[in-house]
Amino acid sequence: MTALWKADVERRRFLLDSTFVIGAGSAGIIRWLAEPAGERISASGPRRVGVADVAAIREVTRSFSELDNRYGGGYIRGPVVRYLHTAVTPLLREGSYGEATGRELASAAAELTRLAGWMAYDLEQHGLAQRYLLHALGLAKSAGDHGLGGEILAGLSHQAIYIGHPKHGLELARAAAVAARRSGVYSLLAEARVLEAHALALLGDRSSCAVSLHEAERAFDRRSPENEPAWIRYFDEAYLSAKVAHCLRDLGDGAQAVAHARRSLIMDGRFVRGKMFNLSLLASALLQEGELEEACSAASAALDLAKGIRSTRTRSYVRDMRRRFAPHATEPCVAELLERVGEYAGGHSGDHAGRRATVMV
Repeated sequence: MTALWKADVERRRFLLDSTFVIGAGSAGIIRWLAEPAGERISASGPRRVGVADVAAIREVTRSFSELDNRYGGGYIRGPVVRYLHTAVTPLLREGSYGEATGRELASAAAELTRLAGWMAYDLEQHGLAQRYLLHALGLAKSAGDHGLGGEILAGLSHQAIYIGHPKHGLELARAAAVAARRSGVYSLLAEARVLEAHALALLGDRSSCAVSLHEAERAFDRRSPENEPAWIRYFDEAYLSAKVAHCLRDLGDGAQAVAHARRSLIMDGRFVRGKMFNLSLLASALLQEGELEEACSAASAALDLAKGIRSTRTRSYVRDMRRRFAPHATEPCVAELLERVGEYAGGHSGDHAGRRATVMV
């Protein structure tokens, strides 16, 4: 498992060029859900591992996560992978720890590995991201942490939907819901249900989408954030509203999409990349409603934020805005916006871009 981190540090081409595989890991996911929670985990290496070591990994993960949300994966993915290789690998391979510490160590390593996968996803290195997320799932299983495993499954669902594979995303979202119910983490259940709804919206199943949205809201109402794990605290009303807005926009309900997209902007200011995504979502929903001036204003605000973010997904959102606004290019506000988009694209023309997404989530 730690060989992935070493290979990524060394930039082995077969990893960086790997592609997203439909259904990859599906058998493992089913097995993970069916088997009892976690085998016995302990080790007797030369280095004693204690509570402080695990706490350090969790604190580093929290700090890296905040930087990722503010500046994008392009700035800090390298340091995350190096920390996994140089600090976490020795603890897993050479550590001495008992059952309880071993599970906590595996869980902390899973959280950081998940973050590395999310950063690769943010750079649209989808095959590499998938590998990291599946490795993180294995670590979560070793820890017996069904909640974290469900969160990783939700991440895989998010990725599948983003790159235009809603059927696979639907399967993964439903697997995440099973893990969420098992763990009793209702924010995770709400996330799984709203991802399920988005996949159904993209598949054109309006009635099933409505049912899943209702279930997401019911789960959200039952959550108790102060008693839930730190890794799910990002999932708040703003995040849920954005996901609901995506569903409604993709079903063609622009007016309701606008209402939810507006609510999604009442959010934690640390989530700069997320706000850029939500502003572009609002712009697209307003455009559906023919509100050109306000749509241009929202899109312009999204561009302002995009300039400080190193994220291929951010650039994909900008390209999506350009595509949506292009039919209205003769309108003065749109012409000005498209000129700004062109300047932004020119300033990022040399950046690495991964596989382009077909769906903006």
